[in-house]
Amino acid sequence: MKLIAKLIFSLAANGIALWIAAHAVQGFSIVPTVRAYLIVAAVFTVIELIIRPILKLLLAPIIIITLGLGLIVIDAIVLEVLAHTVGQYISITGLYPLVYATLIIGAVHVILSVSSKYIHD
Repeated sequence: MKLIAKLIFSLAANGIALWIAAHAVQGFSIVPTVRAYLIVAAVFTVIELIIRPILKLLLAPIIIITLGLGLIVIDAIVLEVLAHTVGQYISITGLYPLVYATLIIGAVHVILSVSSKYIHD
């Protein structure tokens, strides 16, 4: 039961983060329908659960050398994989929108995860 709650929270957090990034970053857009956001958030959640840990393991030396800033590169790669996977629903035009969207999504994840820990404790 705890796993299902965690997956639902992750799906909701990803949906909120993607929505904020799509509205805040010029050049990062998602088709403005509920169905598109649900599909993109679901695929993003699956990619984060499967590909992100593998990338973190493979790029661990870079993460350590850069004192954690290498995680931004991993998150950008995950976002690019997302764009290539569900390209009919999401569009990223250029490096700057990719970096800005990555930073916004990361910040939203941090805020939501910290707030969820305070709610559950």
